[in-house]
Amino acid sequence: MSSRRLGLLLLTLCVALGWAPELRAQATAPGADPFAIPATDEGLPGAGPIRRYDWFKALWRERRSEWAKEHLKDEGAVVFLGDSITQLWGDALPTAFPGVKIANRGISGDTTRGVLIRLQEDVLSLKPRAVVLLIGTNDLDEHATPEIIAGNMKLILTAMKASNPRMPIILCQVFPSDAQLNRSADQIKKVNALYLDAVKNDPQIIPLDTWTLFADEHGDAKPSEFPDLLHPNRLGYAKWAAALDPVFATLQFTETDPAPFTPEEGFESLFDGRDLNGWGYRPTTEADKESARRWQAADPNAAAWPFVTDRTDFDGKTATPDGRFVVINGRLVVTTPPEGRKIQQLWTTKEFGDDFILKLEFRGTPNADSGVYVRGPQWQCRDYALAGPFTGLKKYKPQDWNELVITVQNGVARATCNGEVLEGELKVPASGPIGLEGDRGQMEYRRIRIRRL
Repeated sequence: MSSRRLGLLLLTLCVALGWAPELRAQATAPGADPFAIPATDEGLPGAGPIRRYDWFKALWRERRSEWAKEHLKDEGAVVFLGDSITQLWGDALPTAFPGVKIANRGISGDTTRGVLIRLQEDVLSLKPRAVVLLIGTNDLDEHATPEIIAGNMKLILTAMKASNPRMPIILCQVFPSDAQLNRSADQIKKVNALYLDAVKNDPQIIPLDTWTLFADEHGDAKPSEFPDLLHPNRLGYAKWAAALDPVFATLQFTETDPAPFTPEEGFESLFDGRDLNGWGYRPTTEADKESARRWQAADPNAAAWPFVTDRTDFDGKTATPDGRFVVINGRLVVTTPPEGRKIQQLWTTKEFGDDFILKLEFRGTPNADSGVYVRGPQWQCRDYALAGPFTGLKKYKPQDWNELVITVQNGVARATCNGEVLEGELKVPASGPIGLEGDRGQMEYRRIRIRRL
């Protein structure tokens, strides 16, 4: 790429982000190094730290100049954007997602402001299929406030959305670390809370709870997964990849062919994997309306809970009109709500009055919260390891498929997960539908079937 063309690209970025004229002149000056960190902060977008240590300036230039040579090869890739946590995934990153074109755009030591400066050339010019974004921990090490960090994140997201309003953006929460590394749990939690506030109600951005995924009981990194309390080891990267797997499947980057399945003898399929035949919305009960009002009156962070006034069946449809429940390649996906938390319920149009065994498989993103309704009452179906209530299960597989079996006999429902008995029981009415709940995160269901006893 010629220096003139690079200069024009930088000028375009300056105009898009409102950079000062001084920087525009600096970026397009004859002989200027297009891959170097600007010498001063004057006129740069955003606020807060930009690292200029000798080692960082050398690494910044080296990686960015190499990426420029690989531009055509990386066009249309899923771009992982961030700092050393992303960079150090290295050659193992593409192998974590077979069949997905991946471009690693992590620079060790980078900050939110550094990402903002290089965003257009390193990322947006690739016309990415999606972006997986993890950034912010090094800002804390340089003593930036959470508010400064979140302000830069807003600018990054604004530029991404302006570049392509349809490009999925997966925003990973800042991973836990440790106060001795200038990254206390309280500050990281504040940054993540501000990130979530910034993207609330934005359907283009998919937040991923990678803080809860890795945090110990004190909110810090676990040495078994982060030996230096900052960078994941092989186990940590495997957990991050597993957390992304359900999202990539929903975006249809992976798992594009439904897994074949035939119900066992005597079982009736309630979901055929092709559409929402036999499912619909039912009017919200008065009891649920009262529960929603009490919750929202007492808790400013309570979930949104839209009330349904009329019954609607979705026979022949592959998604509900609001997009919350979607059929994708044999899976019934309860999508991540832009509101952060949102209570919605999808019900069978049939009702079931006999004793029965209900079987299904489910998979959730980290800390996902969902549920299965049994004639009305709800059995919690969550990412049990993080969201509870059954945190001690030995056979539960986080971010993988698990089998839930609910047996109803004599008005009482009991359940197992992967063969392990779940504590408690539900008293259920004599008859009623089966339902699925959406609340927090993404939950997928498949192979939903029932056998009357």
